[in-house]
Amino acid sequence: MTDLSPDAGQHMAREITQAPKVFAEAVAQPVTLPDLTHLRAIYTVARGSSDAAANILAYELMRETRLPVTSLPPSIFSLGEGVRLTDSAVLVVSQSGASPDLVRSAQGAKAMGATVLALTNAPGSPVEAAANLTLGINAGPELAVPATKSVVGAIGAGMALLSALAPSYAPRAQASAATIATLKGKNLPQQKALLAALLRASHVYVIGRDTGFGAAQELALKLKECCALHAEAYSSSEVLHGPLQLVTNPLLILILDTEQADVQPSLDTAEARFKAAGGTVFRLRPSDAGATTLTPAAAAAALLILTYPLALQTALALGHDPDRPATLSKVTQTR
Repeated sequence: MTDLSPDAGQHMAREITQAPKVFAEAVAQPVTLPDLTHLRAIYTVARGSSDAAANILAYELMRETRLPVTSLPPSIFSLGEGVRLTDSAVLVVSQSGASPDLVRSAQGAKAMGATVLALTNAPGSPVEAAANLTLGINAGPELAVPATKSVVGAIGAGMALLSALAPSYAPRAQASAATIATLKGKNLPQQKALLAALLRASHVYVIGRDTGFGAAQELALKLKECCALHAEAYSSSEVLHGPLQLVTNPLLILILDTEQADVQPSLDTAEARFKAAGGTVFRLRPSDAGATTLTPAAAAAALLILTYPLALQTALALGHDPDRPATLSKVTQTR
């Protein structure tokens, strides 16, 4: 186990506590849309934690606008010549606004006819320069390498965009932001048991459905990058196929439940099957910490706010400093 400095994890800890306020302010920002009456589809372009936020937003956008929303790989633009995007919007989510492949994606999407919408945490970034509209994540400096408050802020900024696209959504978004603000400093009641289980774990499945799947992707990423734990995210609609077989090995399963009525049967089935196969299962809900009546995207953000401290505590207990992971940097130089 590595000897840690006394200040290990302090940046990440502080930024986690700032996340509820960042979320609320991102949701509340005013948005003046360009003409989007012609839209037939929305595409997202992002990597890493930003891609998890984009996945969460895609489900919410589809539900509220009835437009198809799906992800495009940045390499379509950074290595290839792009695709035709007439009557489409491309939502680029980039905390730094400077990753070369995302800059090329924003530029290439505009050249191919798309209206480019950006969510960034860096005013004046190259991605913003290429966009038709930029919404600020407004998280301020994020000093820990693993992103936390900027991920939650990106979800909030996306909800502000959706509030402008579908005004009937705005009151629900604002009510959710007020509820999220109450989560500052709160922990899940299962916190100690969860930490003990993570410290014993060799393999972790993180399960979600709908916006909860994006939250699962992000938590699995945090367990990998902060704790060096093997963690994989699955939709509860897919995990009962081949991946269920891995429960024959010691496996910890974290189910992120956004408490949407329509995803309950799928999550119930996954929970029952994993328990029957002998897995150690925890089902986590925003209401465990008193957060109720959230939109599905806000519920996903709440689950991240509540589980980020677990990633931090697990990392420190395993001798890893999540503020300074040895193999990661803030801006990814991907082509």
